[in-house]
Amino acid sequence: MTEKKKLTESLKNLDAFSALEKIIGVYGNRAVFSTSFSIEDQVITDMLFKITTQPNIFTLDTGRLHEATYKTIELTREHYKINIKIFFPDFHKVEEMTGKYGVNLFYKSVELRKYCCKVRKLEPLERALRDAKIWITGLRREQSITRSDAELVEYDNLHGVIKVNPLYNWSEAEVWDYIRTHNVPYNSLYDKGYGSIGCEPCTRAIHPGEDVRAGRWWWEHPETKECGLHLKQQEN
Repeated sequence: MTEKKKLTESLKNLDAFSALEKIIGVYGNRAVFSTSFSIEDQVITDMLFKITTQPNIFTLDTGRLHEATYKTIELTREHYKINIKIFFPDFHKVEEMTGKYGVNLFYKSVELRKYCCKVRKLEPLERALRDAKIWITGLRREQSITRSDAELVEYDNLHGVIKVNPLYNWSEAEVWDYIRTHNVPYNSLYDKGYGSIGCEPCTRAIHPGEDVRAGRWWWEHPETKECGLHLKQQEN
């Protein structure tokens, strides 16, 4: 039995908090959590802080984030008294990319948008996961069509890590209920109609009835709306 299957078996009957508690107990700091400071990620941060005073948390600063997101980073650090590792893109590659295609290349084509995501997100993520055994994320099935088949435990062949999505089957209502019940800090853009928050030029508020990720790369078709961080890379 593979390690992924063993972990799936050991976590399958546990709630999100208990699953995280078990993961941290077994893997310690080799279990890393990537946060974008979404409401889902803030829930997981709150749970991790209740499990350990030194959770291994990192974020990717693309250089194009909303000011409200930077404020949320600081608010979270202060609220939990925790360190959050921040990974930046290679400035040489950013200079080369913007010099060739312009600073707003992502509006020109899906290919260029994905290239921008690769430089600003995917390559920093590779560094962030280099020594990790478990990658914890805030993915939920309900978020979008591209995430509807998310599982509790997956395997990412690209990075050679087991990925765990503790909130994979949570509803948005359950996430907000946790946020309010536990007084968890969150990004103020949610109060302005944002459903999912990424880079400032690639995110807008959503309209009533729209998918929660409709405001991400809103000029693209729904099936292309991923940056590449969470493409399916599972074992057979």
